Amino acid sequence: MRFKLAIVNRKIKLIWDFKGPDGLETAKHHCIHLKEFSQIEKLHFHEINHNQLNDFHSLAYIIVDEVYMKTFRDALKPHRGELAD
Repeated sequence: MRFKLAIVNRKIKLIWDFKGPDGLETAKHHCIHLKEFSQIEKLHFHEINHNQLNDFHSLAYIIVDEVYMKTFRDALKPHRGELAD
């Protein structure tokens, strides 16, 4: 019996948390830097955005292919990461 191996390119969501009353504005500003870095380094990404979880916790994130994850992680030091949908 033969099996065909499929190479799956997973998407990784790298996340930066910003807390406090200015967290949302900081997260929005951080998105600008994520876009600039991607353009300067000519690195592909799927999405850059921010979310406000509550009045005192916001986050910025970038979704990248797993193959680029280490480049972004090592240069930008995200607080955490997870598999993206």
